[in-house]
Amino acid sequence: MVVAIQGTRMYLWRAVDSEGEVLDLLVQPKRDTAAALRLMRKLLKKQGYAPDELVTDKLGFYGAARRELRLSCPHEQGLRKNNRAENSHQAVRRRERKQQRFKSARSAQRFLSMHAPVHNTFNLQRHLIPPHTSELQGRGGASLEGCDRCGVSAS
Repeated sequence: MVVAIQGTRMYLWRAVDSEGEVLDLLVQPKRDTAAALRLMRKLLKKQGYAPDELVTDKLGFYGAARRELRLSCPHEQGLRKNNRAENSHQAVRRRERKQQRFKSARSAQRFLSMHAPVHNTFNLQRHLIPPHTSELQGRGGASLEGCDRCGVSAS
């Protein structure tokens, strides 16, 4: 993801698990093998184990970094295979607009490294919510309870 910081183009690298939760992120001025290596080393150190599968876009730097780190996991690349990572950018874009852009790469890194775990904790993903506890049913039940309390019938 490209982020403009004081008129310069910076790249936001992020690692996302299979459920769409952000594992780690890194703000870098370049989009090359060294930046991909830095992200992967940081992720491996933080997680403590190698991934079972690596899904990326078609950028060649990921493959080069994977070979240099000697990861034996399968590497999938292709169109729409990394949609979880791409969709995780939406929350960052919303925060970026509200803050009128980031002022420096350091402030962006500090803010986003704290924003990701908070967003992971409080973001309810649709595939994790059972269908019988939908938001609309919850609101309808609450309004009927209110009617029972004041003696007004629902029909």
